[in-house]
Amino acid sequence: MNSLKSVLWRASGLAALSLLAACSSAPEKPKASPLPVVSGSFKIQGAWKNQIGVGSAHLLASVHGQTIAVASSQGQLALIDAQNGQDLWRLNLNAPIQAGVGGDGRRFAVVTQNNELVVVESGKVAWRQPLTALSYTPPLVAGERVFVLTGDRAVKAFDAASGQRLWGQQRATEPLLLRQAGLLMPLEDNLLVGWGGRLASLNPLNGVVRWETLVGTTRGTNEVERLVDLVAGASRQGQNLCVRSFQTSVACLNGLNGRLSWSRPAQGHQGLDGVDNVLVGTESDGKVLAWQRSTGTPLWSQELLRFRGLSLPSTWNNRVVVGDQEGWIHFLGLADGAPVQRVATDGSAVMGKPMVVGPTLVVVTRTGGVFGFRPE
Repeated sequence: MNSLKSVLWRASGLAALSLLAACSSAPEKPKASPLPVVSGSFKIQGAWKNQIGVGSAHLLASVHGQTIAVASSQGQLALIDAQNGQDLWRLNLNAPIQAGVGGDGRRFAVVTQNNELVVVESGKVAWRQPLTALSYTPPLVAGERVFVLTGDRAVKAFDAASGQRLWGQQRATEPLLLRQAGLLMPLEDNLLVGWGGRLASLNPLNGVVRWETLVGTTRGTNEVERLVDLVAGASRQGQNLCVRSFQTSVACLNGLNGRLSWSRPAQGHQGLDGVDNVLVGTESDGKVLAWQRSTGTPLWSQELLRFRGLSLPSTWNNRVVVGDQEGWIHFLGLADGAPVQRVATDGSAVMGKPMVVGPTLVVVTRTGGVFGFRPE
């Protein structure tokens, strides 16, 4: 789990640093909860494993049909067949990768640590474009365009075939910004963007703002406490969209018109997942929570995994799946949060979100392990 200090940075553009005495003098990290007893009612086995190289929390793998795109901090980018774990192609960009991977199944995009947007097609670099600011959010490839959200809350659109810049839209920055993937996603003909504590809908053709909805607010007394931003990992069921505002709230709204359905205080810093009328999320202290999607009514809370540095959650086979900082994959009952199974990976932290690819669950670890699991 990222510490607060590791996900904050100054908007000056000179360095991604948190210069806050409160962070440096924070109390010692709490001891992780012991591994809970599991019922064993869910049987799962390893199907395959691959390797991509050391990664970071900003390198979020993405699913495209029966394939998964993964990247490493050192510059490796690969498209893997989720059926057997074999590479369909692999490419070395010869530059450290900062954010990724976005794609549409044909083209794939990442951002390098040198602030360069790189688009790959058929395993070869199609084009590159320099950016004016850091980005921690995977680019979005959709509608023959590539969209980028930079850390200073600027959104830019490029032609997917040529790399020509089409438009840019800038939001006023705050003194302190998140060094973490933000919200950037399509919904029908809307480009949805997290701008601070607001969800905005942009016209993807020209960047014009259609509407904005305030999701997260805070009345803190310093920059850290006043920080609000929508983080990557939204849960969608039809037009219903549920999002998290960093350390402040969880909310569901209509993704087409921005009309808020409900909002509840929540202390998490990672995104959400859900299925049908159940929404799930992990709090920063490791609690796993479930809410009723339609009303926000709490359904259950699981505290047996506290301080284990949990990943984003996934819902799979009527289970909630989360990884932890020691590489364990935990399976909880969707109805009550009870631990039903766990499996090991390589002992390093699980990055991003456990991904469902057909019958296969795929996880990526910090040291670059890519693991496929299937029910027995």
